Amino acid sequence: MFLTQPLHKASREQPQRLATVFGERHRSYAAFVDRVARIAGVLQAHGVRDGERVAVLAANSDRYLEILYGCWWAGAVVSPVNLRWSAEEVLYSLDDCAASVLLVDDAGLAVAQQVRARAASLKASFHFGDTAVEGWANFEALIAAAEPLADAMRQGDDLAAVLYTGGTTGRPKGVMLSHDNLAVGALATLVATPRPQPAVGLHVAPLFHVGGIAFAIQLLSRLATQVLIPAFSAEAVLQNVQTQRVTETFLVPTMLKLVVEYPQFRDYDTSSLGSVLYGAAPIDETLLDAAITRFPGAGFAQCYGMTEASPVVAALPAWCHQRQGHAAGKLMAAGVPVATAEIRIVDADARELAAGQAGEVVVRGPTVMQGYWNKPEQTAAALRDGWLHTGDVGYLDEDGFLFIVDRLKDMIVSGGENVYSAEVENAILKHPAVSACAVIGIPDARWGESVHAVVVLHDVAALDEARLVEHCRGLIAGYKCPRSVEFRPQLPLSAAGKLLKYALREPYWRDHRRGIA
Repeated sequence: MFLTQPLHKASREQPQRLATVFGERHRSYAAFVDRVARIAGVLQAHGVRDGERVAVLAANSDRYLEILYGCWWAGAVVSPVNLRWSAEEVLYSLDDCAASVLLVDDAGLAVAQQVRARAASLKASFHFGDTAVEGWANFEALIAAAEPLADAMRQGDDLAAVLYTGGTTGRPKGVMLSHDNLAVGALATLVATPRPQPAVGLHVAPLFHVGGIAFAIQLLSRLATQVLIPAFSAEAVLQNVQTQRVTETFLVPTMLKLVVEYPQFRDYDTSSLGSVLYGAAPIDETLLDAAITRFPGAGFAQCYGMTEASPVVAALPAWCHQRQGHAAGKLMAAGVPVATAEIRIVDADARELAAGQAGEVVVRGPTVMQGYWNKPEQTAAALRDGWLHTGDVGYLDEDGFLFIVDRLKDMIVSGGENVYSAEVENAILKHPAVSACAVIGIPDARWGESVHAVVVLHDVAALDEARLVEHCRGLIAGYKCPRSVEFRPQLPLSAAGKLLKYALREPYWRDHRRGIA
């Protein structure tokens, strides 16, 4: 399979159909495909060859979507960069995957200015936007002057993307996903979560996340119209649902909560919305009930997965969110395995466990990643005997529904962003006043989970929460910094000296029924 195939179909079957909407800018599929082919021409003219990485640091827009497909049309590998990362984190990802080109918009410009001269492998860098920026090549002008390029037709096992996810050792890992991984993943998700057609999809999740990319591929495979907003706001979501007659969207629970609780919610006509996908973070039953009430005409479906699986491996269908789903006890499930995913629950020795027994969730299928870029040891640890070890703890019930109850990895999901405690701990421990620390996720009504640090100071040291958080902001992205800090004389340890993080988490989570969405 190849990710650009829907563009060829669109050119033949529906060239005048509306492809993208971004503010006042509307483009047909004919215009979309033409710009994709010209973007590919620009990239190749500036030295991008098959399999080379192109980094994108930008907010959501129609141009971002065109660049994704322009990279694939050119035969390149896209490496979206998290817009919320610090300059050092951005530089690490560029150097790690040896990105040859960097594309930025106004939202990414300030950080890009700090790193482009330091990135060792960059051949070229471009700014794309409505106005030219001094010192940057104008990508729009180059597109206008370029000749459309023939599709490179990379496909199958050819690498399509390197997507960076947090690292338990404090460094992000580049997840390598092929054309088959992403294309099969999109089709499997569509089968598991049927949606109205013709479709108008609203992009709210960022395109630098696998969830946003996967949603885009799902929409394009049906030649849908894609509506994009640069950044989330409840008002922007409701306004676009009303004016563009949006039929489906994907939201992380934090976003869903803000939309549902928006004071002027009832001022908007949301009757067109027929499908709401959610996932990527914990969600509670109260929020789900409120959302279902607010959008009575929408079918809700949860998607459970991870970047390493392209991303969806289980989906909770719409009927589970209705009365029969409540009665059957399925609302709190992560879902049932999609058609392309096998899921097993195993113990520490990789032995399969019976229904109802909790253990590690492992996954096998055509959407599982090729591995981590330049990290053979971590790849070997994650991919064992053909199975992806997710690091999540869960169980399968007698009906084959997957329930997630805990994490083996110390990952915190805050507002849809993955935060690895080791990375935050590394930053905290760089402060000279800190002797020891542990970082955990605690329940947060708005963000799902928030980052909480438990800190032990040196005997004569003095430090307060504000100064510690400010210290962290100089080293890691703001969303990774602790939202709360607790100072203790010591951390709980086992007899063998192992840190007992469960003892730190237990008081915060004992009254929460659902683990991970």
